[in-house]
Amino acid sequence: MYNHMLDTLIAAADCGSFTRAAERLYISPTAVMKQINALEDHLGMKLLERTPSGGSLTAAGAVIYQDAKFMIDYSKKSIAGAKAAIHARDTVFCIGTSLLNPAKPFMDLWYRVNHDFPDYKLHLVTFQDNHEGILSEIEQLGGKFDFLIGVCDSKAWLSRCRFLPLGRYKKMIAVYREHRLADRKSLEIEDLYGETMMMVERGDSGVNDFLRNDLEKHHPQITIEDTPRFYDLSVFNRCAETGNVLLTIECWQEVHPGLVTIPVNWDYSIPYGLLYSLDAPEDVERFAEVVKEIL
Repeated sequence: MYNHMLDTLIAAADCGSFTRAAERLYISPTAVMKQINALEDHLGMKLLERTPSGGSLTAAGAVIYQDAKFMIDYSKKSIAGAKAAIHARDTVFCIGTSLLNPAKPFMDLWYRVNHDFPDYKLHLVTFQDNHEGILSEIEQLGGKFDFLIGVCDSKAWLSRCRFLPLGRYKKMIAVYREHRLADRKSLEIEDLYGETMMMVERGDSGVNDFLRNDLEKHHPQITIEDTPRFYDLSVFNRCAETGNVLLTIECWQEVHPGLVTIPVNWDYSIPYGLLYSLDAPEDVERFAEVVKEIL
C-alpha cells in the first residue's frame, strides 16, 4: 500500500551511509542509490544531499522521512482493519501468502478437510517477506490472517505463534545460471569446496546451526557468508549478483528465475507446517485439531 522505496530512504537516513544502508537492507550500495534516485525522480524533489560516505536529509527529505514512518504504520493498520471487516461479514479463514510462504500447501490441505467447515470461505492476504518486518507479520496471526503455511525452525517465529508440523523440505543449493555447478543434477558437499556459501546467521535455527557446525568442522574449504536470520528476495538477488552459492530449500526453486536449485547428497532438511496464533479462536483451534487427525 506504500512505495517500498521509502524503506530505502529510511535506511539511508538512519545509517548515514549507502554502504551501511545496503547491509541493513541486504542489497548492494548501487541498488540503494538507484532506489533513492528513482524515488527522487518520482516525487520531483531532492531528498538526500550526497556526501562521499552517503548522504544527509534535505528539508524536503526530512518531511518525507517522518511521514514515511507514519504511512508504513498506517498501511499495516489499514490492512488489519480490512481483514477485520471481512470477518464481520462472513465466516472466513484468512490465509497469509507471500513469495517464500505461498498459500498453495494450505489450499491442498483445505480440500482434504473443508467438509468439516461447510460454511467457511477462504480469503488470501498477501504479506511481504521483508527480513526486517517478517516478525511483525507473524505477530499478525489472529489479526491480519488466521493461518500461514511456512518453513519454521526459527526460535523467534516459534515464540510468536503455534506450529503444527506437516512435513519437511530438503536443504538444497542455489547458484546463478552461468555458475560452474549450474548444469549438475546433484552435488556432493566436496563440490562446494572453494565456494562462498550464503546461509542464515547463527543462533535462530537449530537445523542451520547444526549444518554450519558440520561445515566449519569438517569442510573448512567452504567459506560461509551470513545472511539475515530470515530470507527475502534480496538474499536471492545477492546470490545472483555475487556468484556465491545459496543454502536454500526445495520449495523455493522458482523464487528467482536467474538461479538454479540443485539437490545435495546430504540428509539436511527443515520442517514446514501450519502457523497460527498463540491465542487462537475456537474455530482456528478446531481446524488445527481436524488437520492433526488426518496426518
